[in-house]
Amino acid sequence: MTTAVTGQYGPWGIVAGGSDGVGAAFAHEMAARNLNVVLVARRVTVLEAFAEEIRAEYGVEVRTVALDLSTPDALARLADATSDLEIGLFVYNAGGDDYSTPFLDKDLDTHLKLIHRNCDSVVEAAYRFGAPMVARQRGGVILVTSGAAWAGGATLATYGATKAFDLLLAEALWAEWRTSGVDVLALVLGKTDTPSMRRVFDAKGEPYGDAADPADVAKQALDHLADGPTWIFGSQNPTGGSPFGATSRRDAVLAMSRHSHTSRASTGS
Repeated sequence: MTTAVTGQYGPWGIVAGGSDGVGAAFAHEMAARNLNVVLVARRVTVLEAFAEEIRAEYGVEVRTVALDLSTPDALARLADATSDLEIGLFVYNAGGDDYSTPFLDKDLDTHLKLIHRNCDSVVEAAYRFGAPMVARQRGGVILVTSGAAWAGGATLATYGATKAFDLLLAEALWAEWRTSGVDVLALVLGKTDTPSMRRVFDAKGEPYGDAADPADVAKQALDHLADGPTWIFGSQNPTGGSPFGATSRRDAVLAMSRHSHTSRASTGS
């Protein structure tokens, strides 16, 4: 059943990382449910073109905010740019990693920017936009995380660690806010057909294989936003625990390392 997001959450939603891939799919699905949308991404030209597409197709209001979420003042600027709006739904989708390489093959600044975008900015977004939701006693927050969060894996060190951070943060906020009328969902994705995923596989010269459709991801996440704290897309038990179950941590890490190239780049702008 399609959730009536405007009545349940409010008139406006934000999609951080909202110009293509999963973020764009969320924007489409939210607009289809009559929610006005704030799109946040780095590329101004792509962002404006996509905003026009959403306006034309659904007749909703769309505001664009061009930001690099890895910069220290990004969330303060986003809060200022939307201070006149009632934000009832926040989807934090930014934070994919296009570079499937060992830890020391990336420069330190790349790691630190990823940590800021996937950890610091997520905390700040939850704090700045979650507080008014709790005060109003209604709202929704979706933090898009990854199957890379289940265990450490080769070439996944920083990315997987940040996605584990997002997973636990969403679950903790769900526990705190669930009696305050605010739904929080950690959306765990596996291989999803996004531009980030395609760049990784193209660089390796590998076929894409089976991958989730972002449109299906967005629809299912919004349909099950109230079924938190965690939704594992594509799982036979989407509200269940780690797919590694009782597997030892050592074996889980080795398994994740064997499949690390299919566990990354599933999210992001």
